[in-house]
Amino acid sequence: FYPMAVTGKVAAFHLPPLPTVGEIIRLFRLKAQKQLSQNFLLDLRLTDKIVRQAGKLKNAHVCEVGPGPGGITRSILSAGVEQLLLIEKDARFIPGLQMLSEAAPGKVRIVHGDILTCKMDKAFPKHLKKNWEDEPPDIHIIGNLPFSVSTPLIIKWLANVSRKDGPFIYGRTQMTLTFQKEVAERLTANPGGKQRSRLSIMAQHLCTVENCFIIPGQAFVPKPEVDVAVVHFTPLVQPKIQQPFELVEKVVQSVFQFRRKYCFRGVETLFPQSGRLKRTEQLMMTADVDPTLRPFQLSMSHFRNLCDTYRKMCDEDPSLFAYNYREELRQNKKMKNLPKSTSQPEQTEEENQL
Repeated sequence: FYPMAVTGKVAAFHLPPLPTVGEIIRLFRLKAQKQLSQNFLLDLRLTDKIVRQAGKLKNAHVCEVGPGPGGITRSILSAGVEQLLLIEKDARFIPGLQMLSEAAPGKVRIVHGDILTCKMDKAFPKHLKKNWEDEPPDIHIIGNLPFSVSTPLIIKWLANVSRKDGPFIYGRTQMTLTFQKEVAERLTANPGGKQRSRLSIMAQHLCTVENCFIIPGQAFVPKPEVDVAVVHFTPLVQPKIQQPFELVEKVVQSVFQFRRKYCFRGVETLFPQSGRLKRTEQLMMTADVDPTLRPFQLSMSHFRNLCDTYRKMCDEDPSLFAYNYREELRQNKKMKNLPKSTSQPEQTEEENQL
């Protein structure tokens, strides 16, 4: 079952006859674990459709995250990839994946590990590297992600995109991933949309994000309570906000902290209580943002201006970026709860001033 040479071209790769994904699940007595939010996709027409969204995979290098019983894995191999790296946290799935590996000799590498801690800067051959300004490399990340992992993982990978490290050390590596339908709507929401959120800004300022299609919940085993969406990411050559990831994340998180209130209320939380009002006014005026807009009404250029202005303020006052609004709230609450002592009037007076 090795790919065979044909006159003038390479023959298409075909997997040999194998047990179905359902049979694999029964054979190894695999059960989706609710605490890991696992849901199996058994319909190979749907797994083929997911893989098609990734683009041309012929002779490509692919990393599949959380392959589970191997439904999407089969569709990836059938697309004629050069190499397939499987990263699976749950040891119960490894024997079934090894069966697939043996059916595609030399094509599959299995790593038993957690994708949230896996280092991916050496996951692919060096010769695949491309300059950031070039077309994306022939590398793809594909995954039917457990719901519990999807949001922290995409935030981690967006940070990698920003720094051009991890799986993006090879260039603008593309990703095709599944999310809860609601999370996918947040990733792709436009200004003014009810799903516009922190995820919308963090994803869209770094990538072209496309909500490809919806998979109904009943297609999965066990059936989740929500539908699932397939989302495709292509990193942008130039981010829309040219500031460090951590700074953008802090500003965006602060703005969306009070989602239903005017945006200035969230912006206030970037500054210590002392001088908060004055600095908030300075930031909003310099960034040319209407303080009475709601957070979900702000455009990408609004966020760019807020981040650029906040960066200048941090450069002028290096202690500003380290300021934590919630920590100050905790400290204030702690001070209020301290027992008052009449035997130490000087300390009591100092506490009152604080």
